[in-house]
Amino acid sequence: MNAPSPPALYLKQLQVGPMANFVYLIGCPRTKEVAVVDPAWEVDRIARIAQADGMKITKILITHTHFDHINGVEELLQRTDAQVFVHKTEVEDLPGATANLRQLESGDVIQVGDVKLTTVHTPGHTRGSQCFLVSGALLSGDTLFIGSCGRVDLPGSDPKSMFESLGQLKRLNDHTVVYPGHDYGDTPHAPLADQKRRNPYLLIQSIQDFLHFLGHGTRPVL
Repeated sequence: MNAPSPPALYLKQLQVGPMANFVYLIGCPRTKEVAVVDPAWEVDRIARIAQADGMKITKILITHTHFDHINGVEELLQRTDAQVFVHKTEVEDLPGATANLRQLESGDVIQVGDVKLTTVHTPGHTRGSQCFLVSGALLSGDTLFIGSCGRVDLPGSDPKSMFESLGQLKRLNDHTVVYPGHDYGDTPHAPLADQKRRNPYLLIQSIQDFLHFLGHGTRPVL
């Protein structure tokens, strides 16, 4: 479905694959440059939508390198000469993109035409998980879902880091709209203020209570 977007921003939210993944097309209406966030599962459809809208794919942004978020990278690189952006701690987990690869750190800015996306490193689900903040929208990957947060019982995940990352996101403007990496909630996107009121993982105030709520890191989180 199409996501609401400010006039100076092209933003589309596409549900793909068997795991209810969200892929995003985000870019500049003036220059017609667009980035694909977490290309997976249905690369042909993603490319066709961009082409139908007159957009040229110039960048690929990776929130984290789990298979369900990157399995379309190599195919998309066969179709385009896009640069691939991934957090520096997960570079080795992204095969097939060496020549086009760009390493990110928190605070780095990615330019897509006139549009600037700021990288926010949010470890917890994986060590290199990151979100992208642009024009009042937060592409939150598997760090923050609508009504929940990413799993912390997988290799490379860490409950304490997740708690700190969620705390970092809670400090963003209430009007920021959260666009998650999966369609796991009761709505595909929501204002951060809404999530601060009703997402149980954002309501917890201490790391001790967070760990207790998770069963000390052993109980999976959606």
